[in-house]
Formats: sequence, C-alpha cells, structure tokens
Amino acid sequence: MKIASHEFNLRELAGSMGDFGTLFPLAIGYIVVCGLNPAGLLVMMGLANIATGLVYRLPIPIEPMKLLAVMAIAQRWTPSMVYASGFAMGMVWLLFAGTDLIGWIKTITPHSVIRGIQASLGLLLAIEALKMMSSGWVIGIISIGLVFALRQNRYAPAAIVLMGLGVAMMVFKGQLSRIQFVSIALPPMTRFGPEEIWSTLLLAGFAQIPLTATNAVMATSSLINSYWPDRTVTERQLSLNMGIMNLILPFFGGMPLCHGAGGLAGQYYFGARTGGTNILEGLIEISMGLFLGSSIAGLLGGFPPAIIGAMMFLVGIELAKFTRDVRLNKDLIPMGLTVVIAVTTNMAVGFLAGLAAHHLMRLIGRKKKHATYPSRSIEEEE
Repeated sequence: MKIASHEFNLRELAGSMGDFGTLFPLAIGYIVVCGLNPAGLLVMMGLANIATGLVYRLPIPIEPMKLLAVMAIAQRWTPSMVYASGFAMGMVWLLFAGTDLIGWIKTITPHSVIRGIQASLGLLLAIEALKMMSSGWVIGIISIGLVFALRQNRYAPAAIVLMGLGVAMMVFKGQLSRIQFVSIALPPMTRFGPEEIWSTLLLAGFAQIPLTATNAVMATSSLINSYWPDRTVTERQLSLNMGIMNLILPFFGGMPLCHGAGGLAGQYYFGARTGGTNILEGLIEISMGLFLGSSIAGLLGGFPPAIIGAMMFLVGIELAKFTRDVRLNKDLIPMGLTVVIAVTTNMAVGFLAGLAAHHLMRLIGRKKKHATYPSRSIEEEE
C-alpha cells in the first residue's frame, strides 16, 4: 500500500527496527532505575514518530537524548526531573530554531567536521556493538551473516528475521512466560517545577546541547541530503521539530527525545525509504506501551544483546562510509582530529577541536597567500 510518500510493507517495517539498538537499553534504564511510566514513555515516543513521519514523509528517527539519559540513569533522577529535562531541551531547541542560531552554527561548520562526527558515531557504535556481541559471539556472527544474506530480500527482510530469532531464543529460554498482557494502561499526566528545569540543565542539559547540535541536527540533515538529494530537511526544521515535541511530551510521561544520524543510518540500512517507517514504528511503540506496560522492561531486557550488537555493528560501518567524499588534502586533518578527540573524550569536544583546526588552517592559508601576493587584498582573495 502506498499513500504519497508513505509506504507500508515489510521493507519499511524492517527499517523501523533499525534503531532499536539505541532505544532498548536507555528505555529500560529510564523505566527500571528512574521509575518512568512505561506507557507514557512508549506511547509519547510512538506519537512523535507518527507525527514526524506524516510531516516529513521521510524516515527521520526519534530517539532518546543519550547524554541526558545516561546522566539520569547514573544519578537515579526522579521521574519529574526527567520530564523537566525534556521540557528544558524543548525550550532550548525552540530558541535555536526561532532565532536560527542553529543556522549560524551550520555556516561556520565545514563539511569535513560533519563527516568527522558521523565517522565518530559510527566508530563508537561499532565499539559498543562488539561489547554487546561478546555476550554471544556465535549468535552475533550468525546475525551478521543473516543481514548480508537477507538485507535486500523483500519477503524476509533481515531486521524482521533477526527480531524473530531473538524472540524465538527468549521463548526457548522461557523468558516470555513472565510477560503479562494487561488491560490498557494510559499515559499519565505529569508535573515538574521551575527549579527542576534549571537543575537538570546544570546537571546535563547544557552538556547535551552541542551533542544534539552536531549529531541530531547537522549530521542528520547532512545524511538526509546524502540519501535523498531532492528532499532537503534543514537544520532549522529539525531543531523546531525537537523543540515542539519536547515542550509537549513531558507533560504526558515522555522522555527527552531527539533525532540522530546513527538512527537514520540504521533505519536506511535495514530498508527504510519513506515516512511509513516512522508510522509503523510509532504503532509498535504505542501498542507496547498500552498493552505491555508492566512487562516491557523484562521483555526488552531479555532480548539477546548479541543480535542488537550485530545490527549496531553494521550501522556503524554504514555511517563511516560517508567519509569517502572528504578531500584528502586540507579536509583530512579537521576530520581526523574530530574523530580522534570525539572517540577519546566526547563528540562535543571533538566537534570544537575539528572546527578550530579547520578555521586555523584557513587563517594560515590566507596569511600565506597574502605574504606571497601582498598587493592583493583579503576581499580580492575571497
């Protein structure tokens, strides 16, 4: 079935599962450690997916803000703190979109640094994937083989086969017997105070901003342009989308959400081509939240990590391949520096290092030209 730019088939369904590797662990942590309501978390994420798919008609991923999630889980934030942090991010990204501050950041960011961020994310995903595969190397290698064998199969897409394999393993181990099908659980109405909004900004929100700007906004927009050159989605549009959804969803139990180049690469790799992917993923998440709320942590936690690791490993390689269009002369140093520092520290520091290297090299190049041709002005050179 096809409606405009929305397709609903096995390929799109497989693509909707391409970014589950980043969703599962953080969703479990939010529910088990922080005490978030499972229905609110999943239903709100599902609604955000459906709305995004309808508006953009492209598979634009919706995923947790990772640094905020890690800090919240590590420090055992209360649910109201998590919701407050999401609202704070909504205000930040609405401001970035309204003032087009994100557009200015884009103008000073070279292509080489964006590619460096994508390569860094790919490498980090691959490293984390190998850790997950270490829990079962045999099933991990089998999963990679299945992906290569079935990736282009229209009737048995790789992601669906791997999800089925994981569920079969859970059945064999008796893990599904713990799942309780309950009556419909609706998302809660939530509240939080101004002091929680400010405190979560200080604890992790401000540190999340550069990570979101690089990965969720600039790198995602660049990747969309690479996959669909005729369907531009600007940095300002992505910022506005994140601002709106994070201002609304926390009041109904939603966690802080963003986009992400890794999620997009994963969805595309496993078959996503239209906004139908977001709609199908949204329906899955809403169904899980409404009917499996009390069992969702056990369900997601019991899924074989080696299978998710295999999927993440191949997505990491997919992201890294985009560095092929970087010029080997003056672009290689900023990109390489971005990757090294991003992987060894974090992506925000890597972004700043690559940006500084690019503009420093550009300044040195101008001075050399001016010394060689002193009669030429800077304006003439440009």
